[in-house]
Amino acid sequence: MINKELRMQYKVTIGIETHVQLKTKTKLFAAVGNDAREAPPNTLVSHICFGMPGALPVLNEEALTLATKAALALGTRPEKFSKFDRKHYFYPDLPKGYQISQFDEPIIGKGEITINVDGEDKKIGITRAHMEEDAGKSTHATGDDFSLVDLNRAGTPLLEIVSEPDIHSSAEAKAYARELYLRMRYADVSDANLYYGNMRFDVNVSVSKTDALGTRTETKNLNSFKSVEKSVEYEIERQIELLEKGQAIPQETRGWDDDKQRTFSQRSKENSDEYRYMPDPDIPPVVLSDEFIDNIAKNMPVMPAEWRHRLSDLGVDASAIDTLLEAEVEDDRVDYLGFIEDQLSDKDTAKFVANWVINNQIPLYRDQEKYKDLDQAQVKNIIIHIYKLVKDAKLSSTNAKAVFNDALNEDKLPNNIEEFANLKGLIQKSDEGEIEKIVEQVLADNEQAAKDVANGEMKAIGFLVGQVMKASKGQANPGLAQQIIRKKLGA
Repeated sequence: MINKELRMQYKVTIGIETHVQLKTKTKLFAAVGNDAREAPPNTLVSHICFGMPGALPVLNEEALTLATKAALALGTRPEKFSKFDRKHYFYPDLPKGYQISQFDEPIIGKGEITINVDGEDKKIGITRAHMEEDAGKSTHATGDDFSLVDLNRAGTPLLEIVSEPDIHSSAEAKAYARELYLRMRYADVSDANLYYGNMRFDVNVSVSKTDALGTRTETKNLNSFKSVEKSVEYEIERQIELLEKGQAIPQETRGWDDDKQRTFSQRSKENSDEYRYMPDPDIPPVVLSDEFIDNIAKNMPVMPAEWRHRLSDLGVDASAIDTLLEAEVEDDRVDYLGFIEDQLSDKDTAKFVANWVINNQIPLYRDQEKYKDLDQAQVKNIIIHIYKLVKDAKLSSTNAKAVFNDALNEDKLPNNIEEFANLKGLIQKSDEGEIEKIVEQVLADNEQAAKDVANGEMKAIGFLVGQVMKASKGQANPGLAQQIIRKKLGA
């Protein structure tokens, strides 16, 4: 591992190309199902996928709608004019001998997103984003001297998002990948399921001691934020070590071995002119009207950046906000942010709900998947009633959590939460006379602690309040109990 001083001598430059699978029902140019996750090999195919002579592709209009949403999510608008090209290369999983992509006139031009690393915001530019079809999949069984080709993914609609080389550390690369993931999910552009390859990252890394860019390598098909971070870190170390030994960095494509946590060489990197791009004669240029774009823009959902602003205004800290934003897209059965949004007219209620969701509901739901199948409208109602009981000093924070957990484990969710909490013995007592009797007994049983408080040793008051809570089986109002103790001891 290279030392910190040597590392500081090198400027690291990173660019990321992200392939996002658009969530259309059918493929980009063929009326064939687009969900190949569990499908047997070569069952979601047509004559277009096989590249049969005379097969004519027809552009999927929904893909244009989703690409427009993606442009808006990237802080820009789609280009009104774009076209498709043929990118030629020869590989067994590409029967046509070319891939239909966009070259010089893509559907999305310049954009930007903001990431936050170590509490500081940083803008990362988007160079472009273009639509293209995916290739098939080749499998190579260990020990066999042949390969198998599955064309289920051939023709899957992809949006390739290319960043500017504005990223300069593994932490920034990870933050960029995560932010892009959130934006594509919130804009409803893609399922972005990393496990199934709905979103894949190709990471370009170079190092140099001067302002001139070094020779870059491209590590392809990364499918987790952690692998993006770790592969960048490995490449930085590897390239610096080679340069320090006087060796050149070959421009090449590399893979990532997750088990060994290292990159490995795959092939030399091609230049764009080697692909022999040419306009696709079978697909007319795409022309979008202002009306088409505006109709999509006015129906865009609230994006992560706006949610960060709203939640920070409620006093929710940044790490908790990130937890909430990611939990929102983990499962469609629960609408955490919609629940908070419904309370925004009352800031106190919204703040309680936001913190309750983050600190209680999300951890509970992650531990117990079954809770996501409950009637979520009723669950929201329970939380609102718990807030009212806490506000009215009828529930302590500890008992509020107990009421919530107990209610969700009932065969039938209770409608009257105060009645339910009372039956469980969790309603907080604020009867001053009743609490005063308990305090008198506690003071009599704990003379030394009482003397300490009377003499100004206020640490002991916490002990006395705890004894009151114990004697009342957790039902005494702790704030009122402390007031009575202070009054009786002249503290």
